[in-house]
Amino acid sequence: MTTIDPAILVKAQSWLQGNVDEETKSAIRKLQDEDPKEFIDSFYQDLEFGTGGLRGLMGVGTNRMNIYTVAMATQGLANYLLASFPHDSISVVITHDSRINNTLFAKTTADVFTANSIKVYYFREMRPTPMLSFAVRHFGCKSGVMITASHNPKEYNGYKAYWEDGAQVVAPHDKNIITEVQKITSFDLVNWDKNDDLIEYIEEDFDQIYLDKVKGLSLEPSAIQKQKDMPIVFSPIHGASGKMVPEALEAFGFENIHVVKEQAEPDGTFPTVIYPNPEEAEALAMSIELGKKVSAELILACDPDGDRYAAVVPNEEGEFELLNGNQTGTLLTYYLLSKWKEAGKLNGKQFMVNTIVTTELINRIAEGFGVKCFNVLTGFKNIAAIIRDLEGKETFIGGGEESYGYLVGDFVRDKDGVSACAMVAEAIAYYKTQGKTVFEVLAEVYQQFGFYKESLISITKKGKDGAEQIQALMMDFRTNPPKTMDGIAVETIYDVKESTIQHVKSGKKEKLDLDSSNVMQFYLEDGSKISARPSGTEPKIKYYFSVSAPLENVSDYRKVEQELTKRLEGLKQYFS
Repeated sequence: MTTIDPAILVKAQSWLQGNVDEETKSAIRKLQDEDPKEFIDSFYQDLEFGTGGLRGLMGVGTNRMNIYTVAMATQGLANYLLASFPHDSISVVITHDSRINNTLFAKTTADVFTANSIKVYYFREMRPTPMLSFAVRHFGCKSGVMITASHNPKEYNGYKAYWEDGAQVVAPHDKNIITEVQKITSFDLVNWDKNDDLIEYIEEDFDQIYLDKVKGLSLEPSAIQKQKDMPIVFSPIHGASGKMVPEALEAFGFENIHVVKEQAEPDGTFPTVIYPNPEEAEALAMSIELGKKVSAELILACDPDGDRYAAVVPNEEGEFELLNGNQTGTLLTYYLLSKWKEAGKLNGKQFMVNTIVTTELINRIAEGFGVKCFNVLTGFKNIAAIIRDLEGKETFIGGGEESYGYLVGDFVRDKDGVSACAMVAEAIAYYKTQGKTVFEVLAEVYQQFGFYKESLISITKKGKDGAEQIQALMMDFRTNPPKTMDGIAVETIYDVKESTIQHVKSGKKEKLDLDSSNVMQFYLEDGSKISARPSGTEPKIKYYFSVSAPLENVSDYRKVEQELTKRLEGLKQYFS
């Protein structure tokens, strides 16, 4: 028999005796009687409002996404906005993707804001995350909320909070908002007295304003004109990008676009995939099947909220090959810098941004073009923070992260799968006019700057026990760091949480100039790098692996790639 902590019973009882709808109360009683383990997980803690907002399983209880936890988070955010802008007229933007309960959670968010006399710009229809980011600045809002759980399984939902610069909140606002949210200890502290007169709907005509900005990113319209019939397949994977990506491709000038019909309709159950994640080859199976039928030269897909994207291209054997986020990031970085240099626009006042778990090749490319490249912690909010700090002084060209996110230009302040899809298509069209395939271009880049290859392991644990296991694992890395990995000596250890760099042989430590985060990085003697990073919103840990080697001849591309793959597999075995 499962023993339930009395503190958990007290929390559940407060819901059962509180101002909660009867359906929710019935569901709580049923859980307690029939599934005590799920009951414990639903109430053992409050769903944490992290630095990016909320994300969790949908259901009843304090540790689940539901209208009560969403309303409490919104009340905390509203309180912080009112305190931060006491003399200003405050407005926010809200939209959502296709997930289950997204309209319910978005409307709940809007109702609580209006109850606190905050005006809401509310997208009439679901739209991708980058459009939310753009709309915050376009309408002069102080904040924005995107209801989405990105590419998580269908059982999840989330709440991403944005600040007045159109980026997800960063210091000091992130911690301050968390403090305000934590003060909302009961839904009785939520102002539920909505005012629908404070809602202004964003209509479909706003799409064109955003698309005009996207079209302005194009650097080679003449190449697109020559390749306008290039067959392109696209899938929104049942998400919010089904309208905007095809329209962005058309705005660039592409005319031969094929949308995967089975995945075109928004559907939060994601019926055709196991996970709605374009990083997973399985999620792209239908796209590749259509690609074969139409002889596609590029297959594109976005996650449900349209901020991440994936690209699949034919290789030299004619087989479709999924490019990883580091490869597409490399391709875009090289293309953008090449075209800027060609146009004579590089004058030392431009910059790129990369994250510490993304390929270091992007840094090497930027260095080769004489362009600064900043390294930041994982998360696009950190890229956006650099853009904000340098706004009006230097020009942001582009930047991204290995998890299939990229941003070109600065009118959006989050990763933008819509514009990234269009820019990847343009880059491929441009190189096609030169008689080059994607892999031939990548081989030339590797020959010039070094061949880097990366891989990733993501391990998810469940519930309270899983979260504790991951914390114990990170503690062990700090107290008993490995001296070798796969037989290769560890040379340097970066502890981002403690802001230290430790040289293993000498034992010498120095300061790491990077914001604190629960990340460990191990640099090996052969140049390999392994990063360990727990998720901030769920019991998950990711291991990022990077290996490198020189590429003397482009014709050796696949041979060297095989050698690097073997090195990666050895390192991954060590951790699995």
